[in-house]
Amino acid sequence: MNIPSDLLYAKTHEWIRRDASDAALVTVGITDHAQAELTDIVYVELPKIGATLTAASPAAVVESVKAASDIYAPLSGTVTEVNENLTSNPALLNTDAFGEGWMFKMKLSTPSEVESLLSPEAYKVQITS
Repeated sequence: MNIPSDLLYAKTHEWIRRDASDAALVTVGITDHAQAELTDIVYVELPKIGATLTAASPAAVVESVKAASDIYAPLSGTVTEVNENLTSNPALLNTDAFGEGWMFKMKLSTPSEVESLLSPEAYKVQITS
C-alpha cells in the first residue's frame, strides 16, 4: 500500500500536503487505502470555493459502484480551490489518489490542528492492524 512520507493523514483516510511557501495552505485528498476500499469511483461532489470547513465535518462526497461516502475535512479552514478535473474524470481518485486525484485546497483557520493528524507511520499502523 502506497503511503507517501511527505503527507499527514486523518483517521478518516484523508491526506494533506502543506504548501512549501505557506504552511497555512494545504492540499487535501483521499488515501490510496480509501479509494481501494471504495473501488470504482464514478462521481465526486466537491466543496464550494469559499466554503468554511470544520475539522471532522463532511466536506465532499464520492460515489463508487458500491456506495456513496462522505469525505471529511481533515482540518478547519476555507476552501480556496477545487480539482475541477474530478468532475469530468472521477476515476483520477482511483488511478492517482496522491497526485492528480487531489480534491481541494484550503487555507487553515487553526494551523495548530495539524498536530492532530497522523504521521505516515501511524497511519500505516491504523490501516494494517
